[in-house]
Amino acid sequence: ISLNLTISCLSIMTDLYYLSQADGVGEWRVKEAKDLSDLVQNRITYLQNPPDCSKARKLVCNINKGCGYGCQLHHVVYCFMIAYGTQRTLILESHNWRYAPGGWETVFLPVSNTCTDRAGATTGHWSGEAHDKDVQVVELPIVDSLHPRPPYLPLAIPEDLAPRLHRLHGDPSVWWVSQFVKYLVRPQAWLEKEIQQSTAKLGFKHPIIGVHVRRTDKVGTEAAFHPIEEYMVHVEEQFQHLARRVHVDKKRVYLATDDPSLLQEAKTKYPDYEFISDNSISWSAGLHNRYTENSLRGVILDIHFLSQTDFLVCTFSSQVCRVAYEIMQTLHPDASSFFYSLDDIYYFGGQNAHNQIAIYPHQPRNSEDIPLEPGDVIGVAGNHWDGYSKGINRKLGRTGLYPSYKVKEKIETVKYPMYPEADKLLNSQKK
Repeated sequence: ISLNLTISCLSIMTDLYYLSQADGVGEWRVKEAKDLSDLVQNRITYLQNPPDCSKARKLVCNINKGCGYGCQLHHVVYCFMIAYGTQRTLILESHNWRYAPGGWETVFLPVSNTCTDRAGATTGHWSGEAHDKDVQVVELPIVDSLHPRPPYLPLAIPEDLAPRLHRLHGDPSVWWVSQFVKYLVRPQAWLEKEIQQSTAKLGFKHPIIGVHVRRTDKVGTEAAFHPIEEYMVHVEEQFQHLARRVHVDKKRVYLATDDPSLLQEAKTKYPDYEFISDNSISWSAGLHNRYTENSLRGVILDIHFLSQTDFLVCTFSSQVCRVAYEIMQTLHPDASSFFYSLDDIYYFGGQNAHNQIAIYPHQPRNSEDIPLEPGDVIGVAGNHWDGYSKGINRKLGRTGLYPSYKVKEKIETVKYPMYPEADKLLNSQKK
């Protein structure tokens, strides 16, 4: 029975894929994804390059939050989203960055070509959009200390883009976050060359599935230990799915981990797979070597290759995995389903409430379940990956389990400021 169900599921998924490409829909999605991304990237570029930096309204963000690279990158993304929402140019302070003392610009392209000076007539700490309207330069704290909280935090999306995003993408909130990540991680020439050389050296090519295994400091604190076998179950499932659409000459796996012993273990246990990995990156990701330029190079390469894979198996408790998933959205019209997480659902640290809406009724089967009626708003606590999720029915105030398929995402929309001059410039360039 189990084998028949698996075959049936694979057949349905394959049929859905081909249906999504029928009648020119595939071509439309490619064009629409590019047009939307071009629109947002152009608006960000316009915001970040004011004609007169001395008069520009600015938002200052210091990168040196006390955490790792993925966490620090997400910290800058949070700053950037508020800068976009308040129409302020982001000033990124990154001198003496723990990963690269020379600063952000030694690794990635500057966030602005014309405005990097934080100077202004008036300066103050964040006290809310309304209170700060007459302050030229506002300093932003880490998201944990942000008060009052503006509406621009994830998982909200811009109201003006919402109709197009709902048609295009399976998770509009992730797509919106991905656009800020895309702008931030544009590589300097030396890093671009390093990526190209590593691609050739590793023999990275498709089809390939990415596996990210986070161990060391995460295990026992923020995440549980997951053996390689748990990951490989889902890797094999995806290769069976891929084989119905493309020719699979080898079952390639890009393995990223901070445990140097895992590569040999994986090769021994799964000899019919080709594991592609750079063990020097695993060593540099260890706790004693983590905050170095070599470690930064390693984590950037790992994230790049994970994002380039056809499917990602990992734990979303890891910021590295979530960054790779976000970048993956910028490489496809819709990569929202190109992952399997062994623990958390996707989230953005410091996000506003993640809600779902019940679309089917549910009567509890036992004391662990909560009842649902269509229209009920559910605050999501997590997915148990067994057909059930956990959350709170906000109408009843009761917390418990409910069937995941009986709800849909409640995507919050926010009225962001418009950028008519940026849009006008983009339209003229297209003509």
